[in-house]
Amino acid sequence: ESLRAAARASLVGHRELRDEIPRAVREGGERWLEGTFLRRCSASGNGPGYWPIVGAGAHSCILHWHRNDGPVREGDVVLVDAAVEGHDHYTADITRTYPTGSSFTPAQQAVVDIVQAAHDAAIASIRPGCGFHDSQDIAWTVLVDGLIDLGVFRPEQRSEALDPETLLHRRYTLHRTSHHLGLDVHDCQVIVAEYRAGTIEPGMVFTIEPGLYLQEHDTSVPEHLRGIGVRIEDDVLVTEKGCDVLTDRDL
Repeated sequence: ESLRAAARASLVGHRELRDEIPRAVREGGERWLEGTFLRRCSASGNGPGYWPIVGAGAHSCILHWHRNDGPVREGDVVLVDAAVEGHDHYTADITRTYPTGSSFTPAQQAVVDIVQAAHDAAIASIRPGCGFHDSQDIAWTVLVDGLIDLGVFRPEQRSEALDPETLLHRRYTLHRTSHHLGLDVHDCQVIVAEYRAGTIEPGMVFTIEPGLYLQEHDTSVPEHLRGIGVRIEDDVLVTEKGCDVLTDRDL
């Protein structure tokens, strides 16, 4: 229940931040959006669960962009990784990627659709007894197939891209897709090797957060896709038959 409360407050903060994007375009940029979310953290909790990441444009491709000092331009995506720590110190962990206008551009939407498909496939796979990494492998497979569709990988590179010895996709995916969540945003991190090698059980809470990051100057990426970073992150509670998403994905 503490995690649910932190998630509810965080979703309010995301909604308020999203509504302020037009103003951030006019003035204030990433700083304005950061401040908007931090106000919600102070009003509804014990502060931020971690320092917010607010990356617009090419900054969306920087995995831990904490400076939050860039402009927000019309036509950019804005990647926001931010959550409230509740009054009893449990924290949520939510990432959303927003357009600066009323909708994504076609290139941005193509990337968003791939990440959303990976996210949904990973969540659908969660059930007790599965390996902690099983949902990640499913997400990575969807992301690699999407990168083939985008023209980043050639079809004959699929096996190599997914080979655990090479993981060529990490150039564009950058990070793993899950970590435990609780009193710390990366809970149980001191035994990360053990839980990554283990199975999931009812009562566990962890994130599902696939992403694609197509760097601004990466010539292996088609030019119209460069500078687009997308991550979608939700918090899930493992149940007896599957999982319960603690964070509303319909924002």
